[in-house]
Amino acid sequence: MMNLNYSRRGFLRSSIGVAGLTLPTVLKLQSQAIASAPKAKSCIVIYTWGGMSHYESFDPKPDAPSDVRGEFKAIPTATPGIQYCEHLPLLAKHSEKLAIVRSVHHNQGAHQGGMYISLTGHQPVGIKAGKRTNWPSLTAMVSRFQETRSGTPRAIRMPYSMYDNGGLMAGDDGGWLGYNYDPVLIRTPAGTPFRGVTRYNDLELKLKLNVEKGRVASRRTLLGQLEQTAGAGSSQAIGVHEKYDQQDHFHKMAVDMLLDSPVREAYDLEQEDSRIRDMYSDHVCGQTLLLSRRLVEAGVPVVQALCSAGDLAGGSGDNWDTHRDHFPKMKDRLLPVFDRAVSALLTDLEMRGMLDETLVVFLTDFGRTPKINGNGGRDHHPGVYSMVLAGGGIPGGQVYGSSDSMGASPGSKACTPADFHATVYKAMGIDHHAELHDQLGRPFPICDGEPLPIF
Repeated sequence: MMNLNYSRRGFLRSSIGVAGLTLPTVLKLQSQAIASAPKAKSCIVIYTWGGMSHYESFDPKPDAPSDVRGEFKAIPTATPGIQYCEHLPLLAKHSEKLAIVRSVHHNQGAHQGGMYISLTGHQPVGIKAGKRTNWPSLTAMVSRFQETRSGTPRAIRMPYSMYDNGGLMAGDDGGWLGYNYDPVLIRTPAGTPFRGVTRYNDLELKLKLNVEKGRVASRRTLLGQLEQTAGAGSSQAIGVHEKYDQQDHFHKMAVDMLLDSPVREAYDLEQEDSRIRDMYSDHVCGQTLLLSRRLVEAGVPVVQALCSAGDLAGGSGDNWDTHRDHFPKMKDRLLPVFDRAVSALLTDLEMRGMLDETLVVFLTDFGRTPKINGNGGRDHHPGVYSMVLAGGGIPGGQVYGSSDSMGASPGSKACTPADFHATVYKAMGIDHHAELHDQLGRPFPICDGEPLPIF
């Protein structure tokens, strides 16, 4: 932003004055720049693993045939003309905070592909979990442009990784940015778990709130010895370095967080007001979103929260892959938990004056099919689905785009995952045309899409 703290004579002699711009014109331009400047300083990404049905959430179809509209009713929201599913009554009261994008679509019908394109904004070409040629996740990419104090990660994700029948998914880390940009994975320390299968990997952190500083300092000494061994120059040392490099990075981050970081205090949910904890519920979904708010408040720029069991396991647990018994599962086990937890987060952020500077992003693999199958479920449907933004200076109470009357394809203003990512980047003050280099020095534009006109 230009500096206008100088005299009228100085202004007339400046290049701006020479260019023929009057002082009132410059002041007007400055005012416009301030008005259009991004408000979001932090970001919380909420992921519903398995593919959340757009019909039974933010895009109900009350006028469709019964075998399409399903068993649930649509209810009015706080915004005239906008309806949500009846089992999101709390979120319906927050509609003035939400920007619903009802026309998202892509071409990936399997979970890995759908999750990858939704989280990275790019097609899944030659991908594999942990492969450093994968595209970085949205969480990692946003964190690349953030700065933090020592000991505070750029990005954290919780409470575990995404799996499909035992296979770890690609697209959840720093990809070609390198492991230094992998969001640090930590467990949520409290909450009734989602039913079903959840898996944990070796790099996951579980901060110990009662660890003595002397003990952690001893671990730091050991880490220093590991560094010396790795730098000794022998072939054995090189092998050790290659084997433990990534794990060592996360161990160091854990030590820093335990010794000298506000993250340690934020992680202690027992310090939270009991009334606030109750507002989120005692479910792990609610406690994860509470911890997300606490981490953002402590200075972590980007937090990703998984609101699902970790492994889809054929859709048998509490995940959003509802191929069978879709309606009772949504009504009794998924929507009430999601509705309460997300509503609590929005309320909490607003009460603390944080909502305008915190962008909340809702992501999922894809939507569900118009027709209900023989098992009472809805199958995968990337043809159209809904994603949501809240806070971060984005006006709520709006719907961008639409699905057609059957919810099968975009009806207007089609949006790709890349467009959605570009919108997030704009809200965070990141140039969506920015170019970064991978570890081999190759240039990559961070996004192929264009921001939606919802600001």
